[in-house]
Amino acid sequence: MRPGDYVTHIDHGIGKFAGLEKLEINGQLQEAVRLVYRDNDLLYVSINSLHKISKYVGKEGTEPRMNKLGSDAWEKLKNNTKKKVKDIARDLIKLYAKRKAQQGFAYSPDTYLQVELEASFMYEDTPDQSKATFDVKKDMENPHPMDRLVCGDVGFGKTEIAIRAAFKAISDSKQVAILVPTTILANQHYRTFKERLKDFPCNIDYINRFKTAAEQKDVLKRLAEGKLDLVIGTHKLLSKETKFKDLGLLIIDEEQKFGVAAKEKLKGFKTNVDTLTLTATPIPRTLHFSLMGARDLSIINTPPANRQAVETAVYNYADDIIKEAILNEVERGGQVFFVHHRVKDIYELGKHIEAICPGVKIAVAHGKLEGDQLEDVMMRFIEGEYDVLVATTIIEAGLDISNANTIIINNAHMFGLSDLHQMRGRVGRSNKKAFCYLMVPSMVGLSNDARRRLQAIEEFSDLGSGFNVAMRDLDIRGAGNLLGGEQSGFIAEIGFEMYHKILDEAIHELKEEEFADVFKDEKPVNKIESKDCNVETDFEALIPDNYVRNIGERLSLYNALASLQSEAELQQFEAQLIDRFGATPKAVKDLLDLIKLRELGKTLGFEKLILKKQQLLAYFPSEHKQFYYQSEVFSNILLYVQNRPKICKLKQSNQQLILLIFDVNSIKQGMHYLQEISQINALPSHADHT
Repeated sequence: MRPGDYVTHIDHGIGKFAGLEKLEINGQLQEAVRLVYRDNDLLYVSINSLHKISKYVGKEGTEPRMNKLGSDAWEKLKNNTKKKVKDIARDLIKLYAKRKAQQGFAYSPDTYLQVELEASFMYEDTPDQSKATFDVKKDMENPHPMDRLVCGDVGFGKTEIAIRAAFKAISDSKQVAILVPTTILANQHYRTFKERLKDFPCNIDYINRFKTAAEQKDVLKRLAEGKLDLVIGTHKLLSKETKFKDLGLLIIDEEQKFGVAAKEKLKGFKTNVDTLTLTATPIPRTLHFSLMGARDLSIINTPPANRQAVETAVYNYADDIIKEAILNEVERGGQVFFVHHRVKDIYELGKHIEAICPGVKIAVAHGKLEGDQLEDVMMRFIEGEYDVLVATTIIEAGLDISNANTIIINNAHMFGLSDLHQMRGRVGRSNKKAFCYLMVPSMVGLSNDARRRLQAIEEFSDLGSGFNVAMRDLDIRGAGNLLGGEQSGFIAEIGFEMYHKILDEAIHELKEEEFADVFKDEKPVNKIESKDCNVETDFEALIPDNYVRNIGERLSLYNALASLQSEAELQQFEAQLIDRFGATPKAVKDLLDLIKLRELGKTLGFEKLILKKQQLLAYFPSEHKQFYYQSEVFSNILLYVQNRPKICKLKQSNQQLILLIFDVNSIKQGMHYLQEISQINALPSHADHT
């Protein structure tokens, strides 16, 4: 966040961020975030409540309405949004429930052949890859149809997961269809699957426009008769002539590349067939469906061993830079992709590159070439006969050439963010350092959106940043919608993050109330635990200026802290602080302890903790939460108060019941008392003994 950015506060609505400010409370310094609201009203938000603020993300270029502090307009807007969001979520959960109620095919547990196939993978699985494989196989063994999205960055091993799932289906005598967006990718997948499954009893073929009519007919005939186990294809697979004898698994690669019509046809396929979708840059809508619990999601974040990030930079177009980039790569024995967006002048460009890099062998490839020609060019490039492949975006989906480690993208401003990310993913697939050059005519004439896309792709060059790219895409293009136009309006009114929080709450409530029977297998949410516990203190708990001087850095550390919950996460955070800034001062240790205090308060159901003037005040939930006052947690707190009258007592204010603990001289001591109470709650009750 930068000063002037719009932010949304969960209780007060939309204001402007105006930096950090030191405040003196009972003689102690505290750091707070300063927010400006309508009519220049000021709100100071303690750094312990940072989780209540989020940066406002709405539609690019539209300014939100700022709220007036103290008015009920924001509360009304939130409630109205929640009602509408609940209607949308209800439809979504009905879809999910319908799928769960359908009877699919339950695959049998892994055979010895499955174990053998997985052991023959030449690389070691990353932890995320193992988990995704496990999740997919578990879904397949369930009697309900699977609908899982595997979102992993380019080159992080999604294809291997697809191979294992396909083989599991084939082992149970089911057929598998793999739908891919491009002809080249169909070829590439065919080679990969053929190679991985060559020692196993599988009949594999593919169908695309490179095959003659007679060859295509033959593939379809064998498919209908059940003589083909696995077929890989482009849109051709969706035609009316395609008939399966017993389709068990549908794998869709890069779902966002298919149009609405193709997706409608897919729905016909998918009624009770297991579906596995692979994507590297989840488009916001797909991403969203998954985050919402209407689809199952596996994210692969860990890069394969020895993989390095691709060095990415934006340049004004210049022959010298292109020449240097190509010659450097060729001299170290590598190959280069040169991407150009138009077919009509691609051959001239090829000749131009030949002229500026004499002696370098250049090939040209684009989607309008005849099938045999295109396949021939690609094969010869893969086998190393050419140094540079000048191509259109046909290379973006799935080409895996480990010797190509430099990519130059001409007129990079013409491409979308996910396209740029995908194309960059074609290099750096081995343990060599890879480079991506984004060429633009001049930064000056670029539109605002194009400039932001290029900045984003440059910024997110780390391995595994596809997820961040998708989130930034959401920021640049506006949040779009989930099921129709109706809710993009209220995303603009309340901001994306806030919308997300409300969406989460709505889904939680629906799962617990209306659809409790659909989600009965899910771990029940602890109803006693409060959603949030506000903490106020007069102890100096902050990151001092002399420890972290940069204000932006301090703010991002506070932000990171706001989302931490477990002891392990806090320990890891402190270790990183020590590593970067040296031993942690007392004020920082107190800040970390405050978060532990907040989490303890939440588990005991307290809605607010005030630790001031050597007293700890713990506020119980309001009286409408009747179930809380009938719970074992509450009766144990009463027991604690009866047994320790010297250190604590209960007090009734106008609105709430408060637990008062005396002589609390430090945050640690406050934690100690709450831990004592929670340990009583962890003890087995009398009923458990009998």
